[in-house]
This record gives sequence, C-alpha cells and structure tokens, in this order.
Amino acid sequence: MNIANKVSTFRILSVPFFVASLVYYSPQRSYLRFIALGIFMLGVVSDAVDGYIARRAKQVSCAGMILDPLGDKLLLMSAFICLSGISKMPFSFPLWVTLVVISRDAIILLGTLVIYLVRQNLDIYPTKLGKITTISQMAAVISVLLQLSFSFIFWWVAVVFTVVSGFDYIKRGFKILYGTDNHRNHS
Repeated sequence: MNIANKVSTFRILSVPFFVASLVYYSPQRSYLRFIALGIFMLGVVSDAVDGYIARRAKQVSCAGMILDPLGDKLLLMSAFICLSGISKMPFSFPLWVTLVVISRDAIILLGTLVIYLVRQNLDIYPTKLGKITTISQMAAVISVLLQLSFSFIFWWVAVVFTVVSGFDYIKRGFKILYGTDNHRNHS
C-alpha cells in the first residue's frame, strides 16, 4: 500500500471517531464539538495531502481511485447526517440540505454501477465541478461545526454546487452509457 492510500485509509478510519464526538456532544461537553472539528479538519487536510502525494510521486492506483472518494464521501455524509438531526447544536443543517447532498451521491453511485454493469468498464475520475462541490460541502460542515451564525450562506453555496455538479455527472454518465464502445469522455 502506497503512502497516498495509507492517508486515504487514515481518513476512512477517522470517521467513527468523528461521528462519536458529534453523537455524544452536548452543551455540557462542548469540547466534543472542537474534537469533531479537529478530526474533520484533519480529514480535509489529508484529502489534499493524499491527492498531492499520489500525483507528485506518481502513486495513482486503482485502490486510490476507490479509497480517496470513499474517504471523502464517508466523512462528508456522516457530517451532514450528524449535523442535521442527531446533533444538539444550535446551528445545524436543515434536513433538506442533507437530503440534497445524499441524493446526489446516491444517484451518482447508482449511475456508476449501471455504467459498470452495461459497459464492463469504469473510468472513475472527478471533475473540476465535483471538486468544487466537495470543497463547498467541506466549508459548509466547518461553518456549522464553528457554529457561525451565517452558516446558511455556506450551505446554500454547497447546495447549488451539489445540484449543478449532480446534473453534470448525470449528463456525463448518459454520454458514457450511450456512447460508442471506444468512446471515452475525459473532459
């Protein structure tokens, strides 16, 4: 296992600790919010680090193409779920924000599965719009963990990018699904 994959694995393994700190948070145990913030920030930094290492050291691998987005999705999905219903924090995500984020990822996952089953091949790669969406979602989570009174601005930005990138991935998926066998879309 290369270094970039170890960093991605670390991010995946940090998710239960992140979730536990949010589940057990209460106003009497406010320090848990800062532990959750620290774990989440470590996850954000590790996301940037593993991508940098993989590109710089030419350690791009099939495992990394799965582990990196899996780490992102597990951390982000657990954050949105915990910070919308389970959390006892004054500022939290409205349920509809979490539903938008989770719905997009579920549609992308199902679309990816359909493409793989039909084409027997899968070229997984993030788009620039997808990366911007991830960054905006991370910023929204950080703003809620910091309990910023203007967190709604961050989650609205995240929702807009989530919806736009979702439609973009759907469009790309249809092009791949219905394209010719030798067609590859790498734009």
